[in-house]
Amino acid sequence: MSSPEIITMGCRLNLAESHALAEQLGDVSNLVIVNSCAVTNEAVRQTRQAIRQARKRRPDARIIVTGCAAQVEPQTFEAMAEANAVIGNMEKQSPALFALDGPKVQVSDIMAVRQTAPHLATAFSGNTRAFVEVQTGCDHRCTFCIIPYGRGNSRSVPAGQIIEHVQKLVDRGISEIVLTGVDVTSYGHDLPGQPNLGLLVERILRHVPTLPRLRLSSIDGVEIDERLFDLITGEARLMPHIHLSLQAGDNLILKRMKRRHSREQAIEIVARMKAARPDIAIGADIIAGFPTEDEAMFANSLALVNECDIVHGHIFPYSPKVGTPAAKMPQVPAREIKDRAKRLREAVAVRRAGWLASLIGSTQKIVVEAGGASGHSENFAYVELDCKVPEGAIVSAVIEGLENGRLQGKVTA
Repeated sequence: MSSPEIITMGCRLNLAESHALAEQLGDVSNLVIVNSCAVTNEAVRQTRQAIRQARKRRPDARIIVTGCAAQVEPQTFEAMAEANAVIGNMEKQSPALFALDGPKVQVSDIMAVRQTAPHLATAFSGNTRAFVEVQTGCDHRCTFCIIPYGRGNSRSVPAGQIIEHVQKLVDRGISEIVLTGVDVTSYGHDLPGQPNLGLLVERILRHVPTLPRLRLSSIDGVEIDERLFDLITGEARLMPHIHLSLQAGDNLILKRMKRRHSREQAIEIVARMKAARPDIAIGADIIAGFPTEDEAMFANSLALVNECDIVHGHIFPYSPKVGTPAAKMPQVPAREIKDRAKRLREAVAVRRAGWLASLIGSTQKIVVEAGGASGHSENFAYVELDCKVPEGAIVSAVIEGLENGRLQGKVTA
């Protein structure tokens, strides 16, 4: 017997669920699981490619496809001779199905699911950082996004289970916890009493006093209430690194995306956070070339890089996804999408370079990652250290220089 081979496509949430699935399955002989992603057509293409490559490597293995792409378009993978079974996102919560030789396609209505999985999915970055799924699904219907149809409506994990799990991770030596999900800032509305993300963060910090560092994954700025704002700007153990789901900087494009914020609101929340906590670093998702976007509209997104001081940028060239309203809108030519994505990346790179240079001479607290000679600061700047330190340790380092986009730190304590 041996552990199943799990090939994970896409997001941290998939990584966390793959890890949980591996733990639950234990030793299963000759099994390959492809945990798919549906966020773009390219992601689905890469999933198909991974299945074909797995079949070439493991001609006698049983190959099961699960995840968001399997949920959204099961017929695509049912038609592949290389795949033995297609299992939906709800069904992958039942590990026994992976060992059974049932129908090739087992995909039910994800919108009917009302609860999270009975386990807590967690992904790991070495022995330093753990990504804990506190929520899945999404109640919003952005016109470019297929994920709600792969994940279902928003569902939250009760705080007590999360706190217990975080304590166990800290007890085993994890230094940093990242709360993750599909729409993390919607946390709690489906639970008794309707607690929110700010309350969850408060409870984790109160009940797990030995947790050194807590970080949030991508959040929706329009859902940052005063409690969460005060924690982001005033709580030392909540890291000064916020990644916002901005998507665009033009109000008409935001409206056509069905986003719930305006460019003015995005700029205002960043200005408020930076005024209250000047060392906070801003990350953001921005889509280049959304349908109907003209050069003036794009210019507004480009300007947002500076107006929101974006130093951790995730830039996505728009890709039409069958089943989404945006796929039916007038499309921007592919060459213009590519060019706009390039210009956005260049703008973020310039902003990031200036930010990194501004850190030279400062003292940063670094959580040491695999290899012992590098790690990330509280504001998520990557730092190479001048000596080896045990993985998971948190050390102070004076930033002495910048080489090839990486800060160079001298460990002082």
